[in-house]
This record gives sequence, structure tokens and C-alpha cells, in this order.
Amino acid sequence: MTSAHNPEVTGSNPVPATDRDGAGYSAPSRASSRSASCATRTRWQPLERSRSPLPPPTRLAGVASGCARGGGTVANKDVVERLSRVPILSGCSKKDLLTIAKAIKPVRHAAGSVVATEGEPGAGLFIIDSGEARVSIGGKTVSTLREGDSFGEMALLDGGPRTATVTAKTDLSLFVLTEWVYRGLLAEHPSIAIRTLEAVAARLRRATKNATS
Repeated sequence: MTSAHNPEVTGSNPVPATDRDGAGYSAPSRASSRSASCATRTRWQPLERSRSPLPPPTRLAGVASGCARGGGTVANKDVVERLSRVPILSGCSKKDLLTIAKAIKPVRHAAGSVVATEGEPGAGLFIIDSGEARVSIGGKTVSTLREGDSFGEMALLDGGPRTATVTAKTDLSLFVLTEWVYRGLLAEHPSIAIRTLEAVAARLRRATKNATS
């Protein structure tokens, strides 16, 4: 109790004050000092002997083994398998698909929500992992997108705004590939550009056919 209120106490084995003078506490006797010092050394020696280097940090298993999806993770192997079925990525090797799997961002949209809006800037390529989406131009439905289909290619190619509005018909799970990653892939794999143009051309043909029918 005395040490808790004594500003002069600095050790774990405080020595009780003996006499008080005008300047404060007087020094304890020499014998008391030797006894306290010996007790302190005896108490700390076992701690010094037991001290050992800390083990090196270890890498947590699975930290980089997948990409975030909602509140959990999706193994890259599973994502690669899904991406291999996407037409515009059919020219990629498994190594390339693994690179894409690490770069894409999984997102979800509830049924009825708008994923992309006609006329607004586009900065990503969307690939449907599961669910269905409705594509409309000028308020008129022109097509339905399903698992493996993609949209947003045209905005990536020319940097222009979205050419159509995409709305989730059902709960929708998507993979989003950002513009800078996509353009890097095009530089290394020109075949992806060909697949992209084919997808855009096919979509334009369907849209034209539906608009004139």
C-alpha cells in the first residue's frame, strides 16, 4: 500500500523509508540495500535464463489461396474452371486464367437491381457466374444474359458510356474485371480482343434483330 502512493519508489522491491528530513526520505542502511539487491538478482535470474528468441512468423495457410466472395473465399481453382467456360476468355491458358482469377472482384446483385445503366461511364467487364440478367436499350428488352455471358466489353474497347441497361432478373453473382487489368490482358493475348469483338458483334446483331422485329 505504501509503494502505490510513494513517488520515490522505482523498483519491484521498494525499501521502506526510515527517517524523514526536510528534503525527503533518508537512504536506507547499507545492509538493507545489499539484502534488497541480492533478492532482486535472485528473483530476475530465472527470467533471464528462460528468455529465448521468438519463433519466426509463419504464413497463415490459405490467406492467398482465393479471392473474396461475400463474407468468405472462393478457391482460385474453382474460379479458373468457371472462367474457362466464358467465350471471350477461351483463348487464355490456365496460367492466364489464374491471373484473372486473382484480379477479378466477385459481386452480388439482388433480383430487380440495376447492374449497369445505359449512357453512364463503364469501367469494368462483367461476367455472370450465376443467375440471369435482362438487357434493355431505350427501355426495351433486347436480350437475356445467363451464366458464362459477359457484358461491358464495348465500353472497355472504346472508353465510351454503357450502350445498354442491365438489370438482374434473378439474384445475380458476377465477376468484375477492371479496365486496366483487361487492357493488360489484351496486350499479352490478342486473341482475347478477337473474342471480345465477336461477342460485341453477336450482341449487336441480336439487338438489331430484336429492335426490328
